[in-house]
Amino acid sequence: MSQEKIRVVCFGPGPKFKGGISNYNTSLAKAFDRMPNVETHIVSWTQQYPAIIPREFVDKTSKGDLLKGTNIKVHYSLNYNNPGSWASTLKLIRSLKPHYVIFQWAIAIQGFPMGWIVNRLSKDAGTEVLMDLHFVIQKERSNLDIKATKYGISKANGYIVHTIKTLDELKELYPKRKFYLREKGKAAGEGTPVTRLYHPIYDIFKPDPAFDLEAFKRENGLKKNVFLFFGFIRKYKGLHFAIEAFKKLSEKRDDVSLIVCGESFWKTLDEKKLSTRIKNALFGTAKKIFLKKSDDERNYNPIALIDEFGIGEKVMVNNEFVPNEDVHKYFQVSDAVLLFYEYATPSGVESLSYNFKLPVLATKVGHFPETIKDGYNGYLAEAEDTDSMAIAMESFLEKPIPPENVEATSKEMTWDNYAKAILEGA
Repeated sequence: MSQEKIRVVCFGPGPKFKGGISNYNTSLAKAFDRMPNVETHIVSWTQQYPAIIPREFVDKTSKGDLLKGTNIKVHYSLNYNNPGSWASTLKLIRSLKPHYVIFQWAIAIQGFPMGWIVNRLSKDAGTEVLMDLHFVIQKERSNLDIKATKYGISKANGYIVHTIKTLDELKELYPKRKFYLREKGKAAGEGTPVTRLYHPIYDIFKPDPAFDLEAFKRENGLKKNVFLFFGFIRKYKGLHFAIEAFKKLSEKRDDVSLIVCGESFWKTLDEKKLSTRIKNALFGTAKKIFLKKSDDERNYNPIALIDEFGIGEKVMVNNEFVPNEDVHKYFQVSDAVLLFYEYATPSGVESLSYNFKLPVLATKVGHFPETIKDGYNGYLAEAEDTDSMAIAMESFLEKPIPPENVEATSKEMTWDNYAKAILEGA
């Protein structure tokens, strides 16, 4: 293989889609593209979910080309709703004769088309199929999710996890299977290999040295100390907790502001359109069948708490999808990022924060206790405890985190090191 080009396929949403998994897949492909003697392809969905889901997933606001200057070839091929495209996508991947195919696994419902392809591709000689697991067991644990996950990821030749928690979930899902943690310099174990890595630090969004952050602060009424909530607004991300905790902090101090920047996940389509109303009705019926009523978050509206608490003058809200070109502004103007999650899978916002040398204030859930050293590169709070969250925010103000601490804990977490570790098998 030393003389032949190593061919890598990164399967997941291509750069035209919104969201962290698209950014992740694109960043990983760019890392492979930078490696000598590697030919890199992105094989992407054209539609990632059942047609009844009432949401716009395509990024229609960003102007820049994230793949500019690369040799990456992008193939938009797989349509969730068209089984004929499942077969044509399998044929496409096989035609590329890849040595490695890395599938991004981030939501159970994608397990049916993805599993159909993985189950066949993993049998091909000379191709190693890896599942890059952003989670294994979803919080809802519906029967449909469990079946989709078991079908979607079971036949992979190996797995990549970002935390030990995810490996434990893998063992829970397949209690009769053996897995071994593949580590550099150690002999192979018995069973299916699992490589533990990390969520790399995003390099597609960088500080702009020409950005006038003081002018931005003045224009938006931001005070000396700025906390940031960034990303899609989903209930599990705990924006309702962050707003309440900020209210408690702001009652003690008048030098603090909060930025809420992100698109409400279920508010991306025109509610007046007939097609949207039909999708909402069908999706609502499906939710009732497969999920508990409490798990339907379409009416989740934490931003309303800002007026309810009377803190509108202290909070800047940009309730829209942020174009790639503008992302840096919100991080450069902020002092710390709030991730007061109810439960956690590896967070792209956490990774993005580190690229701006910003500390993260998070809850003690999921992987956060593994990546955040309390008082060193961030602060940890108790889950669902807004008093504890407010204390974490106050602790940060009283004892700020030096940017060099953030940099020190994340300097090895690069995409180049990540891609190299995949090819080296550890």
